[in-house]
Amino acid sequence: MRILVTGGAGFIGSNLIRELQNKYPDAEIVAVDNFSSGCFQNLIDFKGEFIPGDISKKEFWDYMAEKYTFDVVFHQGAITDTTVTDQKLMTEVNTLGFKYLLDIALKRWNAKVIYASSAAVYGNCPAPMKEDGCLKPENVYGFSKLMMDRLAQKYLKLYPDAYIVGLRYFNVYGPGESCKGKFASMVYQLAVKMMRGEKPRLFKWGEQKRDFIYVKDVIKANLLAMEKEVRGIFNVGTGKARSFNELVEILNAVLGTSLETEYFDNPYSFYQNYTEADLTKSKTELGFSPSWSLEEGVKDYVENFLKTDR
Repeated sequence: MRILVTGGAGFIGSNLIRELQNKYPDAEIVAVDNFSSGCFQNLIDFKGEFIPGDISKKEFWDYMAEKYTFDVVFHQGAITDTTVTDQKLMTEVNTLGFKYLLDIALKRWNAKVIYASSAAVYGNCPAPMKEDGCLKPENVYGFSKLMMDRLAQKYLKLYPDAYIVGLRYFNVYGPGESCKGKFASMVYQLAVKMMRGEKPRLFKWGEQKRDFIYVKDVIKANLLAMEKEVRGIFNVGTGKARSFNELVEILNAVLGTSLETEYFDNPYSFYQNYTEADLTKSKTELGFSPSWSLEEGVKDYVENFLKTDR
């Protein structure tokens, strides 16, 4: 089996590669990244071939089509910084780059494509969010992902025998995200700060809710998408929203601290206040159910990864 992973040096891509190597030791894996939000440290244990490349350039995909063939493509490469306001850049990298990939993967390779979508497509729609429900992204990042989903749906009609699976990630946290710096998850940001003895800081009044999902569950969903004969778009979350105040309580318990929260005004007008995945479709069609609660995931992350990295 020949597998391509774009965004391979990034947070989710590197975790995915690690699990693919463990579960499919005979697979030929090629990783692509331009290090915009990834880092080489995430691929130290990668045994396959690495290619530096820009997924937004047609010339790159023409080169890949000429030199390689794949059975499965995991498309994790993207601009993931949700504060980027350059609409042209965001859509060139995320949306147009995805179109180039689909053209090659379906027409030349006949490959299964599994790609990263996002809960950002829902914006502030009512929760729980359903795949076929309200879609109103609050920023251009969410828009770029929505356009990717619409491309996928278009290509599924054009190629009725093709397998394209979009996974709408909710708020992912876990090992390998430190390369993202200030754009890493709130779990990471708060944990690092509290491990230094600093007070956690939240937008007023910390009651905003997120569907936090551990990266190990996200990888589980990706492998299910590869192994099962499924098509379409699926939510990947826990199905249970938790507040930032609850997250601070969990971190205090794991770290053995009692740090009080400092609150400040939210400077962003494009902000999701409440995300929660409806997992009905994911459970029935994809067979996905999360294994990690927020308490268990944070404990594993802090004790087995963050503390050992210091």
